[in-house]
Amino acid sequence: MPPLPPTAGTPDPQRASSPAFSPHAQGQRWFREKDWDGHVGDLEQMADSPGFLRLRDTIIGLAELRPEDRVLDIGAGTGLLALAAAPSVAHVHALDVSPAMCEHLQHKVAALGISNIDITVNTATELPLADGSVDVVLSNYCFHHLADPEKDRALSEIARVLRPGGRLVFGDMMFRLSVTDPRDRKVIALLVKRIIRHGPAGLLRIAKNGARIAAGRWEHPADVEWWRAALLRGGFTDVEVKALEHEGGIASARSAGAHAA
Repeated sequence: MPPLPPTAGTPDPQRASSPAFSPHAQGQRWFREKDWDGHVGDLEQMADSPGFLRLRDTIIGLAELRPEDRVLDIGAGTGLLALAAAPSVAHVHALDVSPAMCEHLQHKVAALGISNIDITVNTATELPLADGSVDVVLSNYCFHHLADPEKDRALSEIARVLRPGGRLVFGDMMFRLSVTDPRDRKVIALLVKRIIRHGPAGLLRIAKNGARIAAGRWEHPADVEWWRAALLRGGFTDVEVKALEHEGGIASARSAGAHAA
């Protein structure tokens, strides 16, 4: 999370008079979509948390990786999945929309001496790969940044680049901003409590997220039922989608065609 504006004390006159720190500019910042280039350190810390490490291990296990596999990691971030998959496969193509994330991951790959990871700055909805060129697609906490039509587009692109029978496994937020569904209510309450624990900074974050929701610029998580229907709609087979105890869920499926041996 980026540094928060001060909540107490005497403001710096230069900061207060700067256009970037005017009330109008601060208000505009609340309505902006998140700039991931400025959150590399935050994501690195998050990826090293016990919850994300467990999620990583679950996704890698479900992927049933083989030495000959060519893997695509969509929304690779700081390399949570790509680095875990690389020792078990022939090649990993790590893709992220953030140039800073990709540069950070490139440094990590070089420092670790890994030779089978390529890194590309690109979006999930326009994959820069040939048809049928990938055996496994992995992703973690990427798709909730896409609106539902963009999720469908990403699934279409994944189906295109996967070979027949190729595997797709991903984790993501899986709930809706709804008060009618019991799980949605439980997840929203859990997230609010988690944020409130940070005190005034947490309350400010709730206000900022509320502003982004009102402006249609917050994340766009989809629930388990939506993902199951979308994967089937996209022509995938062996579809399994499971909600986890927290806000997340895991989905797995195969592309249409002959199954792998």
